[in-house]
Amino acid sequence: MAAQAGSGTLHVVATPIGNLGDLSPRALETLKRVDAICAEDTRHTRQLLAHFGLERPLLALHEHNEGDAAAPLVARLLAGDSLALVSDAGTPLVSDPGFRLVRAARAAGVRVSPVPGPSALVAALSAAGLPSDRFVFEGFLPAKAKARREHLQALAAEPRTMIFYESSHRIEETLADMAMAFGNDRPAVVARELTKLFETVLDGGLAGLARRVREDANQRKGEFVVLVQGAPEAADAKVAEGRRLYARLCEHLPPSTAAKLAADLSGAPRKALYGG
Repeated sequence: MAAQAGSGTLHVVATPIGNLGDLSPRALETLKRVDAICAEDTRHTRQLLAHFGLERPLLALHEHNEGDAAAPLVARLLAGDSLALVSDAGTPLVSDPGFRLVRAARAAGVRVSPVPGPSALVAALSAAGLPSDRFVFEGFLPAKAKARREHLQALAAEPRTMIFYESSHRIEETLADMAMAFGNDRPAVVARELTKLFETVLDGGLAGLARRVREDANQRKGEFVVLVQGAPEAADAKVAEGRRLYARLCEHLPPSTAAKLAADLSGAPRKALYGG
């Protein structure tokens, strides 16, 4: 839809994921000149603005109020105000609020302009050393163990590099579940506290990474991006399917029995499943 004459612009502004030096000059200039800033957490954004010596009106826009807040914000945009949309860190809408407002603004003919910048998933991918020509972003996995394991099992044959966000509360369990679903030796990377003082990027097989995180309390602190190399293409599709079945069967059977059944059903070698 063409932009409505006389309407303002909704600027979708990426903000630092840790290092404040990553705020771009264009993002800073945009935040200076908009009429108001829609922020996931106004306290957090006020601290960011204060660091750069800015004072702008702040409007709360988070997952709990976005549905109700979108319409009045679009009305302001149609009346000529320009607004910025920011999240607590990184690029808005990427596992953060903002989708409803952007969709409503576009439907109303309001211009939506991205101001690109930091993104944890892209930053992690750029430093991971895993195939990056094709990838899929899965965001946060389900918090409950059963749903998380089922979701990972459904991804066992995914050929693209997979990118996940995870919290400090679940990183240990998630890595163990990934090793079960994808295989102990599947190459992966755990990127922690990107751009911050204690940034670490660990690589190796999933079982080894799970062990390193389990044995080092420091590696269970902060915010995480986990990247997992995709499954081999068709030649090894049987192994991927076998591992998916093995993970499901292990919930009810001893590992050796689960491996035998999974191998029989998938045609994959038993030794590639049991302890593989």
